[in-house]
Amino acid sequence: MTFRTEIDRVAELVEKRLSALLAPNAAAPEAGGETASPLGEAMRYAALGGGKRLRPFLLVQSAGLFGATEQSSLDTACALECIHCYSLVHDDLPAMDDDALRRGRPTVHIAFDEATAILAGDSLLTIAFETVSAPRCHDDPAIRAELTYLLAKASGWQGMALGQALDLAAEQRPFSPDETTAMQKLKTGALFRFACEAGAVLGRADASSRAALVRYASAFGQAFQLADDLLDAQGDAAAMGKAASKDAERGKATLVGLLGIEGAKARLQGLVAEAEEALDPFGQEAATLIEAARFVAERRS
Repeated sequence: MTFRTEIDRVAELVEKRLSALLAPNAAAPEAGGETASPLGEAMRYAALGGGKRLRPFLLVQSAGLFGATEQSSLDTACALECIHCYSLVHDDLPAMDDDALRRGRPTVHIAFDEATAILAGDSLLTIAFETVSAPRCHDDPAIRAELTYLLAKASGWQGMALGQALDLAAEQRPFSPDETTAMQKLKTGALFRFACEAGAVLGRADASSRAALVRYASAFGQAFQLADDLLDAQGDAAAMGKAASKDAERGKATLVGLLGIEGAKARLQGLVAEAEEALDPFGQEAATLIEAARFVAERRS
């Protein structure tokens, strides 16, 4: 099975499960269900019908290295995707990156309004923890507790949220290459690390294997962000489904801006090599994860 076929297959599984988690009839009856407000509609607009589902894919693949079934990792993968989608809704707000286009359609605050977008993001964040802590997620409460803890660390003030704060701060003063890398490891890399580490938790991996996946995730996350920055600098807005060249216009800290196009491309290839090397202990079993690292370096959208 090719990488593209596999990632599309997992994306379909995630889409189906997310659709069930966010179904209109899941609303509390006392809240009036779907007629009470557009909140549920905005959540579904943000989470369904778009995206590669790359983070859930990495989680499912990482868990599979240790024999965990897709069904046993699917709810955790969906919780992770809810966190990612919440972050996009909030990043696009006028107070943050002020974007009008996401995945080829209007951002949530444009399609609805700012207040609804904020609440939709808040609700996607909280349903992620509802999902990962629920008995349905995993039959072992110790595993559910560890997953909840890791997801909170990855998404909160020591992880992704801090990375976004640093990204905004970088618009006010120049960041060095090291500062930019540290910021990106949080803003982008924290959820990729969770994806791979959660897979190890679900698969009850030993410490050495778990550390190898964390090393892979670190290189992968940096490669993903660097490729994203190259796309912003060189890509086509129609192909990407979002505005291009906005990082330079806003004075954002990127390694492309600091290293130049060719320097950034060289760094990107080095990160892909690091990701591949981290997976050496798994041999051929990690072939799909290796293809994933190559994919992010070569993607055009």
